[in-house]
Amino acid sequence: MNFYALIPAAGSGSRMGGTIEKQYLDLNAVPMIAHAMMVLARAPRITRIFVVLSPTDRRWNNYAWQGWEDRIEVLRCGGETRAETVLNSLDAIAKICTPDDWVLVHDAARPCLPDEMLAKLLDEVADDPVGGLLAVPVADTLKRAAADPASGARVEATVPRAGLWQAQTPQMFRHGKLTEALRAAGADMTDEASAIEQLGLQPRLVESDSRNLKVTYPQDLELAGMILRKLYE
Repeated sequence: MNFYALIPAAGSGSRMGGTIEKQYLDLNAVPMIAHAMMVLARAPRITRIFVVLSPTDRRWNNYAWQGWEDRIEVLRCGGETRAETVLNSLDAIAKICTPDDWVLVHDAARPCLPDEMLAKLLDEVADDPVGGLLAVPVADTLKRAAADPASGARVEATVPRAGLWQAQTPQMFRHGKLTEALRAAGADMTDEASAIEQLGLQPRLVESDSRNLKVTYPQDLELAGMILRKLYE
């Protein structure tokens, strides 16, 4: 049984603004995607890391990715959506993976994954019959906005937070089952666990914490920089 990692990096990160794809934004003197790659490359149980780019990506070759050459392979098969990108890459690596090999899908925009959280996921999910993901129990009160706010956003209802978790990555499933799930789910699926759920399965929740944030808006980049400095000071 092998562990492989996929980093989908074919998107533009439009909510960040600017002209540089989000994964290449500077974060503590290196491109943000490098931090996601580094934590996976440090995990000895992970056999290989696949970075999945758009076929038209021209930025990757502008950087020297020294030190990880033997661990990382680039796949230029990114699609229009995350689900398409992950499914294309699963098909591309099918020649080296068995259906029972584990695949960990990790966001390029989650640069602050602590080593111990990755190890915890591997430890707790490696023997699970379904697979699982890192997630955080929801702590804040949740409000649902009205569907058609005529005068700005308005609260339609308060959503009970008991039992709710915020999904993170990596999300870890067997190659065969994840391929089956994404092929059945369609291109609009926003995370791998949702596709697995549509097969009637229940992924395992492995508790993480807020350090493993996803960089979505410009202010998140500064926060990520502070977290990284604290992790490795």
